[in-house]
Amino acid sequence: MLSRPSIPQTDPPRSAKETLPTMYDLPSEDPQEPGLPDEFHDFQPQLLRETFSPPNYSPEQVFVASDLNLYYDVRHPLWYKRPDWFAVLGVERLYEGRDLRMSYVMWQEGVAPAVVAELLSPGTEREDLGRMQREADRPPTKWEVYEQILRVPYYVVFDRYSDRLRAFTLIAGQYREEILERSRFFLPSLNLGLGLWQGTYQGIERQWLRWYDAQGNWIPTATELEREQKETAQARAERLAERLRAMGVDPDAPDSE
Repeated sequence: MLSRPSIPQTDPPRSAKETLPTMYDLPSEDPQEPGLPDEFHDFQPQLLRETFSPPNYSPEQVFVASDLNLYYDVRHPLWYKRPDWFAVLGVERLYEGRDLRMSYVMWQEGVAPAVVAELLSPGTEREDLGRMQREADRPPTKWEVYEQILRVPYYVVFDRYSDRLRAFTLIAGQYREEILERSRFFLPSLNLGLGLWQGTYQGIERQWLRWYDAQGNWIPTATELEREQKETAQARAERLAERLRAMGVDPDAPDSE
């Protein structure tokens, strides 16, 4: 059990942001859980990051992270969870406008995640789905932290073994599972949707979890957008060449001096 650090008292009392550890002080990794379990847990959060583009926020007002310590309890400042992926809206992209975050510390940031995604694995399924009871004198489970402490509005879990997406919305302080159509879940406050997409990413074809816009279109990655722009430019050039040939002009002829 982690002991609670002694916090010196002042008069008048100082805020938690001033007195509790910052991200510079807290551990940024768990030596008992080194590394990521497999490539999927690397690629899938990366695709979520690349396609997460809430239209009502500039990129500088959005923080996205995967496998990052999330410290949540001022009474137990060493307790944390490590979501597979989460997004926070309305905070600076860089910590205090200058540093990459080593952890996300609630009493420093003041803004809870808007959405959390967990990728199910045999070892985490019970806790991810709220089926694990909290043990005495132990930190709360992920479900309890997301639902009751952080009150994350949207929580999604994806089982890659069965390609099943499950989504939960926080209503009256409790998660209610949504009934999904075509494995799609629209998040009104984000003006974005999350769904299963059959396609190739990082050279691997399978069902992937990715974001779509309010019109139902999959949000492209930077690589996909660049390819689309090249294809559009090529098609435009081909149409122009056809018009020139129809006018009796050879577009491939060398320029005459």
